[in-house]
Amino acid sequence: MNSSAPLHAPALQLADGGQFPSVGLGMWKLPKPEVPSLVSTAIRAGYRHFDCACDYGNEAEVGVGLTAAMQAGLCRREDLWVTSKLWNTYHEPKHVRAACERSLRDLQCDVLDLYLVHFPIALAYVPFDVRYPPEWFHDPAAARPAMQPINVPYAETWGAMEELQRAGLVKHLGVCNLTIVMLRELLGTCSIRPMVHQIELHPYLAQPRQIRFCQQENIAVTAFSPLGAPSYLPLGMAKAEENVLTDPVVTAIAAAHQKTPAQIALRWGVQRGCAVIPKTRTPARCIENLALFDFALSGAEMTAIDALDRRRRFNDPGHFGEIAFNTFFPIFD
Repeated sequence: MNSSAPLHAPALQLADGGQFPSVGLGMWKLPKPEVPSLVSTAIRAGYRHFDCACDYGNEAEVGVGLTAAMQAGLCRREDLWVTSKLWNTYHEPKHVRAACERSLRDLQCDVLDLYLVHFPIALAYVPFDVRYPPEWFHDPAAARPAMQPINVPYAETWGAMEELQRAGLVKHLGVCNLTIVMLRELLGTCSIRPMVHQIELHPYLAQPRQIRFCQQENIAVTAFSPLGAPSYLPLGMAKAEENVLTDPVVTAIAAAHQKTPAQIALRWGVQRGCAVIPKTRTPARCIENLALFDFALSGAEMTAIDALDRRRRFNDPGHFGEIAFNTFFPIFD
């Protein structure tokens, strides 16, 4: 593929009339030194959607890359969709605006296109000058470090998020990692409805009811970890045999279309009406992951991939919280 003739992902429509690209670049786990050049490579390839978060620890580097690309004339700010997320330690309403402003400063943006609540988990505040990003441990130097949950109703956090939109700091608001029950409760109390729900979604965790409910409520769905296991294998959170990219059904469909298994998994995601935000450090794969719109999966192929659903969730605080952070914290049960 000639990167001088970039592709652009079709847009997903939002309930308020806005729209955002259906394929973005996820910034989770991308090493800081590589980020500015990778952002530039992605923009040259046609990416306009960048999924960031305080917790990823590389928003300042993303900001450098975005600013450099705009200064080089590769894109304009209005062409970009920049997402960030409120971290768990900033759920108390008095901390929400400062957390958003820190992300804005790091990303070198005047306004965020989308600001999400990262998890329905409220942890004790950690000041910026103590540790940023604060991550999961309250005190990493403790004899037995652990998370420190606090009691902050989600509705109060959401109310502070609404104030960010009213103040013009963010254009759209959204949520991550909610169950349908949590989402119903939010919709029953909020003044500004969430426009986007970002959830783990891949062929081994198909989440058809989440998608159906969100579509019913006019909430766009973004799939994180849309390739499933690869991001979790190095962390010991997945096993090699759980890799959808080596699944015989996916590899056979890939061969039939002369595409890669990753392209098949991503095409399945966007063909279900979701946005996908794959992560990669490799420029060639960055380009490959955007090349999803010159083919379509048949109904039979979509059904075959749907049938792979194992309800296998890799990103589950009820599991990794206890193993990695000495804290049992289920949210999906």
